[in-house]
Amino acid sequence: MAELKDTLAHEGSMATGRIRVKRCAALSYVLGPKVVYPLSVGYKSTAASFWSTQEQSVVPNCVVEPVSTRDVSAAIFILSSLSIYTKFSDQCKFAIKGGGHTPQKGAANQPAGVTIDLGALKKVDISADRKKTSVGSGTRWVDVYTKLDAQGLAVPGGRVAIVGVGGLVTGGGISFFSGRTGFVCDNVVNYELVLPFGKIVNVNSSSSPDLFKALKGGSNNFGVVTHFDFKSFESGRFWGGEVTYPITTMPQQVAAFVGLAGAKPYDQYAALIHNYAYTAGNWFILNNYEYTKIPAEPYPPVFKPFTDIQPQLANTMRVSNLTDFTLELATNSLPGKRALFITLTHGLSASLITEIYKIADTALQPIKLAAGLVYSLSFQPLPTAITTKSSNSNSLGLDASDGNLVLTLITVTWTSATDDAAVNAAANAWYRDAKAASVKARLSNEYVYLNYAAPGQDPIAGYGAGNQANLRAVSRKYDPLQIFQKAVPGAFKL
Repeated sequence: MAELKDTLAHEGSMATGRIRVKRCAALSYVLGPKVVYPLSVGYKSTAASFWSTQEQSVVPNCVVEPVSTRDVSAAIFILSSLSIYTKFSDQCKFAIKGGGHTPQKGAANQPAGVTIDLGALKKVDISADRKKTSVGSGTRWVDVYTKLDAQGLAVPGGRVAIVGVGGLVTGGGISFFSGRTGFVCDNVVNYELVLPFGKIVNVNSSSSPDLFKALKGGSNNFGVVTHFDFKSFESGRFWGGEVTYPITTMPQQVAAFVGLAGAKPYDQYAALIHNYAYTAGNWFILNNYEYTKIPAEPYPPVFKPFTDIQPQLANTMRVSNLTDFTLELATNSLPGKRALFITLTHGLSASLITEIYKIADTALQPIKLAAGLVYSLSFQPLPTAITTKSSNSNSLGLDASDGNLVLTLITVTWTSATDDAAVNAAANAWYRDAKAASVKARLSNEYVYLNYAAPGQDPIAGYGAGNQANLRAVSRKYDPLQIFQKAVPGAFKL
C-alpha cells in the first residue's frame, strides 16, 4: 500500500491529461482484471445494463467491477486520494452504479471518469431466525424476491423487477407493503458502508445514529453502501394485477382514487398505481392493484370502486407471488430507450388531479409525434399511514402535519436524440403549470421523491431546511474533505 501511495502522490503532480490514464492504471494495479476498459466484454456489459440510452451512451475511461466490499474499499481509497491530490480534477471524478435505472445522463455513469459497477454484489442471505435478510447493493429486486418467495418471506422493496436495490433504498423507496411498513428505507436495520478513503463500517441505530438516519433518503452522499440488512417477514401469495380502461372512465377513476387515498383508516394492505398512458395516438387508464393480505383476498372491498368500473379493456387480476407482480410492472418499463422522470407532490383533491391530467395533455401536444413516444402520468397515494411509520428515523421530512398526499409522476420514453430538447421542454412545462395549479389550490407540498426527480429538481431541499442542514452536518463529520460532494457529481447533492 505504501508503494501505491507513492504512485498516487506522483500522479497527483502530473498534468491532467496523464492523470486520466494513470488513474485507471492505479486501479488496475490493485484490482487487476476487475478494472475493464472500452471495447472489453465487461465494459460493454456494464454499458448495456443501464436502463436509459442516455446512460448507456456515457463513456467512462474505465469501469471497476468489484466482487467484494474490500474491492470497493480499495477503489474508494484510490479515487479519494487522487481527488485530493488533483484538487478534484474532472478526470478523477467517479460514479456509483447499482441497478442503473435512473434515466438522466451521468446519474450513475461518469463521462471520462470512473464508474464503479456494483452488479456483482448481489448476494441474498436469510438469517437463521428468518427475521433479517442481507442484500448486496448491486442486486436487482427480482433476484431478492425470487429467493424470498421460495422461503415464504418478503421484505419491503421495489415494485419493478429490474430496478436495483441500492438506489431505490437510499432514495427512500416505496413498496407494495408501504401501508404497513412505511418507506423501504425505514426497514433497513444495518448498512455496510464504505466511507471516503475506504474505511468499512457497519451503520445502525446503535453504532452511528446520525449517519444511520442520513442514509435513509440521503442517496450517494456519504459513501458506498455495499450491503443492506432488511427486516423480513412471513408472506406468501396475494392478489394483484393490472386493469386497463378507456379514458372515458376518468371521472369514476378519480372519485375512486380519492376515496381510497383519503380513507380513514387507510387500508394498510392496499397498494395502488393509477396511470394515464398515452401511446399510439390514444390515452388509456392503466391501474396496478395489489392487496398484500395473507391468505389472499381477491377483489377486496377497498378496490371495489375501481374494479366495478366498466368497460375494462384488459384485466390480469390474479393470485400470485411478489416476483410475478414486479415482473408484470417491468413489462411497462423496458430498457433501451431515451427516458425522463419528473415529479410533483401535492395534497389530495379530485379537481386538482383532473386539472393535472389536463395540463399533462396540453404539455403532450408539441411532442405527440416524437418517434417511439410513450408518455404517462401516474398518481400514487402517499397517506399518513405511510409517512408516519418512521418519520423521526428517516431524513425525508414528512409527518402527520402534511396530511394525505399524492405522489405524481410524468414518465416519458422515446427513441431519437433529436427530440430530446422538445421532450424536456414539455416535461418542464407540465411541472411548471402543475405546480402552479397545486399552489393555487393550496395543496402544494415541497417534498420531491428523489427516485423520481428530474435534473434541476432539488429533492434534498424538499426534505426541509432542518433535515438538509442535518444531512450537511453529517456529511462534514464523516466526509470532512467532501469527497462524495465534489468527486461524485451524479445524483443529487446536499
